[in-house]
Amino acid sequence: MNTKLGKITHYYPKIGVAVVDLVDSLHQGDEITISGSTSFSQTVSSMQIEHEAQEQVKKGQTIGLKVDQPVKPGDEITKSLP
Repeated sequence: MNTKLGKITHYYPKIGVAVVDLVDSLHQGDEITISGSTSFSQTVSSMQIEHEAQEQVKKGQTIGLKVDQPVKPGDEITKSLP
């Protein structure tokens, strides 16, 4: 079972960062899956709000998320429930 964390609204290919509108909280170290135009899993290693590093972010926030592969707007981010 997966829980939806958010949707990608923009991607910066030169720096490998996706802008994500969150619908649930997210913590550094969480294992996430990105699906839509692509499909891959990664561990959350870097998140920022207004260029400030964050260890955890809350529902409703918009963040910059370092991603391992190119993504596109509309791709969804989910997390497996334990």
